[in-house]
Amino acid sequence: MTTHAPLPDTATVSARIAQLPLLPMDSLWALWDEHFDQRPNHHHRTWLESRLAYKLQERAFGGFKVSVRRKLESIGETGVLPKNLQREADRLLPGTILTRIYDDVEHHVLVRGVRDFEYRGQRFTSLTAVAKVITGCPWSGPLFFGLKTRSKQEAA
Repeated sequence: MTTHAPLPDTATVSARIAQLPLLPMDSLWALWDEHFDQRPNHHHRTWLESRLAYKLQERAFGGFKVSVRRKLESIGETGVLPKNLQREADRLLPGTILTRIYDDVEHHVLVRGVRDFEYRGQRFTSLTAVAKVITGCPWSGPLFFGLKTRSKQEAA
């Protein structure tokens, strides 16, 4: 007879995640310190909550396979999505935070839904509009945030 480790209580994990937006910031930071070695340079609450939610789920249910983790690290280092994912990049999930450093300033955009983006408390209907606010000139939003790469024809 083999014994298995008990399955994590999904309801408990869900309840802990649901409480994150209700926690005061000092409690959120205390929870952060329990799960991470260092604090981020910014205090974007939604970003903190999303990372903590992932960490709580990872501890309860396990993390990514090594191959998936390597692929994600490569995307993070290069900013280039594999070709098969580039078409899917237009379908960003609500809660996704896009980050771009421009003129030595880190900019964060929260994807709230389809054609609904939040940047510094303002709502925009396109990433292109956000990119224009950041740069002061016309930019392709998906290109600016690394969701698309220039084709060889465009670059010429």
